[in-house]
Amino acid sequence: KWRDMNPLEWREFIHHEVCVTACDEQRFEGSVFTVDPVSASVVLVTFQETDRASVRVILGHAVKEVRILRSGSEETERRMKRLIVPDTTPSLCPEELQSRRENLRLWLERNRFPVTEDGQDLRVASVLTISAPYRPEDCSCTNEIILARVQSLVQNKQYAPTITDDIT
Repeated sequence: KWRDMNPLEWREFIHHEVCVTACDEQRFEGSVFTVDPVSASVVLVTFQETDRASVRVILGHAVKEVRILRSGSEETERRMKRLIVPDTTPSLCPEELQSRRENLRLWLERNRFPVTEDGQDLRVASVLTISAPYRPEDCSCTNEIILARVQSLVQNKQYAPTITDDIT
């Protein structure tokens, strides 16, 4: 039964195209954006050809069954994220991104954080990832305390002199 599932089980449905059957046998199709862990409500997104989207919430108490129709794609995930957080990433050339990554890596190391590079991402203490363009909102971590601490440090870095600046 849908309401008896736990958040880890619901997570398996995120970004997949599903068919939700309600208790009254009404059916709703779309991609699962999220599932509310308290009410078990399902947030479905349906994209039209014009790149517009419709969002529908099926309340958890009304959900009888959720069946995956098709696996979600990275493109679907990207489109859903753009619904909530519009893509405001500045367009930076590869050299600017490399410079930002290097300066941030040095800044974090100077502040005693263990940092490794994982492709274009920076990994802090093997638990936090900072993706391009290396702003506070580009940090991701499941530990909220570490996330807040590193985001604060990244934010302060934006107002601090860069490594190559003279500090007088």
